Amino acid sequence: MRSVVLAGGGSAGHVSPLLALADCLRRRHPEARITALGTAAGLESRLVPARGYRLETLPKVTFPRRLDAAALSLPGRLAGAVRAADRVVAGADVVVGFGGYVASPAYLAAKRRGIPVVVHEQNARPGLANRLGARLTRYVGVTFPDTPLPHASVVGMPLRREIADLDRAALRAEALAHYGLDGDRPTLLVTGGSLGAQRLNTVLGESARDLLDAGVQVVHLCGRGKDVDLSAVGGRGPGTVATGDSGARYVVREYADRMELAYAAADLVVCRSGANTVCELTAVGLPALFVPLPIGNGEQRINAAHVVAAGGAQIVDDAVFTPDAVRTQVLPILTDPARLSAMAAAASSCGERDADARLADLVEAAVAAGGREGRR
Repeated sequence: MRSVVLAGGGSAGHVSPLLALADCLRRRHPEARITALGTAAGLESRLVPARGYRLETLPKVTFPRRLDAAALSLPGRLAGAVRAADRVVAGADVVVGFGGYVASPAYLAAKRRGIPVVVHEQNARPGLANRLGARLTRYVGVTFPDTPLPHASVVGMPLRREIADLDRAALRAEALAHYGLDGDRPTLLVTGGSLGAQRLNTVLGESARDLLDAGVQVVHLCGRGKDVDLSAVGGRGPGTVATGDSGARYVVREYADRMELAYAAADLVVCRSGANTVCELTAVGLPALFVPLPIGNGEQRINAAHVVAAGGAQIVDDAVFTPDAVRTQVLPILTDPARLSAMAAAASSCGERDADARLADLVEAAVAAGGREGRR
């Protein structure tokens, strides 16, 4: 394998599995040239170069959901993006797409050149780009078994080895020291993903006094450009460390570059239920209270359904996630060690740590098929 193009970006949901696969392919094929295709504004613009991979960028091509001026301009914008993608994919042995703004142009450029295409869909309900991609190839990997795409095989969610290999117990002391936390207190991790979730930030900020009074310590990753109002307990925004009368601390950060430390410190997580988040939490055996994003096509609720059914998580609708929900649903779990332990075991039973290898197997199969796949 000489050259691989990985197309996807925008949020951690696309970038994280892309990087996990890139790392796996680099371990297997150190001689291969791996290029990521993304946008200049997405999370990939920072994370891909930091990981040591070349990044090429395309303009965003969004698919309008109604007939308007944007819809009328789509053919021209898409054609321009395909031409730009063509310059990147030329000479590649395979193009692997993860969905998002740049995946459709990459799929179309690859198909035109007869380059094999591999699709990975993270969510239970596929997006438009991967619906297109799945029509152009028989190499389709999905995270969840009921994802409605043709030729789908379940490979799981590729995870970075820092997460897939995480031993939370072994890393816990370092993680608690990193955040300045106490090993004898239960720890709540709050995260809205790489982009943050203002709803979670608002509700948890309003609940800070209740949490600290109960002796619960908090690590809150609020997202870049967002903040948490902790004025009731002495602060606001990233960098805040508020200490309650019980001695428990509330630590606010924008983002965790070492997410494994946040997971190792935590006993329970309050978060959205994007596919990457759900799969990371089950892989490391962390119970969660999921608050699915209320927009989109409902995939976040479906992503979490199997973990909830197993007893490893609970779901609370965004509309009813209030400080009262924190008092009546979050605190009773955090203050019950036996319940936390049972939920952690149930979450772990749903986890998968080797999806990067299975997706790499699919990529290698597509390369072995070579031009036969591209001429389908």
